[in-house]
Amino acid sequence: MTDDDPRGEDRISAVRRRAFALDLTRPLGTADGDIRRREGFVVTVERGGGDGGRSAVGLGEATPLPGWTESREACAAAIDEVDVQNGSASAPAALDAASTPAARHGVSLALADAAARDAGERLADRLADEADVDATPADAVPVNATVGDGSPDETAAEAERAVDAGFDCLKLKVGAREVDADVERVRAVRDAVGDAVALRADANGAWDRETARRALDALAPFDLAYVEQPLSAADLDGLAALREGDDRSSGVRIAADESVAARGVDAVLDAGAADAVVLKPMALGGPDRALAAALRARRAGVDPVVTTTIDAVVARTAAVHVAAAIPDVSPCGLATGALLDEDLAPDPCPIADGSLPVPSGAGLAGRAFDELRLS
Repeated sequence: MTDDDPRGEDRISAVRRRAFALDLTRPLGTADGDIRRREGFVVTVERGGGDGGRSAVGLGEATPLPGWTESREACAAAIDEVDVQNGSASAPAALDAASTPAARHGVSLALADAAARDAGERLADRLADEADVDATPADAVPVNATVGDGSPDETAAEAERAVDAGFDCLKLKVGAREVDADVERVRAVRDAVGDAVALRADANGAWDRETARRALDALAPFDLAYVEQPLSAADLDGLAALREGDDRSSGVRIAADESVAARGVDAVLDAGAADAVVLKPMALGGPDRALAAALRARRAGVDPVVTTTIDAVVARTAAVHVAAAIPDVSPCGLATGALLDEDLAPDPCPIADGSLPVPSGAGLAGRAFDELRLS
């Protein structure tokens, strides 16, 4: 299915949304402030059914996060404006990924879920087929554990607990303290978990160029997989300078996260601003767009990593399918369900030994979400 060639069976005959609000277990600090609650919409779409044909019902989730996507109000309005009276074309043609990515995510995911369920195939397989991925999607996706800010001893203890739980890739939050303090935290973790565990550091755009160069030099001995967003989202030239030429600090790889949302994947790739890109399907406008961005990154020699905007279980499950469709995907930031105090439904992708299983049922997860889909 393409944006400009919607097939008749992919036309929307009905779209509904139901609001939800989920509290986090504790506030999550980001560059844009603390996240305490996630509010969004369960989206149900009916496709096909015209001229006596068979219809199929799919489920999606639209959970906007201001700063990354549109507002909740704009998201609701965009979903409500999908024209079903005139047999509106598929969501990619009906919704704007640039201005209302969460709305497009919700409707396009529901449409893809309906199509995959109708075909009796996993969402990952359908996504891979439509993107012409020349590999069978995986049955499990490796994930990283996120280790929050704390003293060196606290950070090391949290890292050890994650490794004991089966994780072999850890992402450490840095940037809230002075560089020397963060270096000691990273040193404590490396000493605690050994060399076999991959370490990533996420600065959330906290540093200026001079501080970032100093930090990368100081962190180089700890063999980090990459440092995520060391500079502000808009500073693609600065990110590129950290990677190349005389300004390259130490060979430490750079990942772009906030820059992807602020400037777009293509701008990040064109600027040579990253060795890895962190892709959030909700912020990119849907699973199809996230997979397309991942494949573009791969062709440019940049490693794609899939993560979430602290979404509910429907969108998290979809992100697992996206990651599964990327051949040999690196550990992804999808182990975020525990950040929510409650969820929309039981999680069909329970973490085991640092990985998430890809649901084997048709569509998102077989019948796991039937109660949500039919409500």
